[in-house]
Amino acid sequence: MKQNWFDTLNAALIAENILESWDMSYAPIPYGGQFSYTYQDGTKYGHYVSIYRNLEGMYERPIHYKR
Repeated sequence: MKQNWFDTLNAALIAENILESWDMSYAPIPYGGQFSYTYQDGTKYGHYVSIYRNLEGMYERPIHYKR
């Protein structure tokens, strides 16, 4: 069974094999907040990523897809 919640952002990104997409200059995701971005993966429109962090600080499995 897939895990849907992670203690760290790194663990959430690694679960979807998109750790390399995170830019260290991005601001931290606040508790109860969501962050989305597009990174260039060599395709015409890039790759969309959306990450949610709940009020307890857990990160939900990222949603991502090619644009």
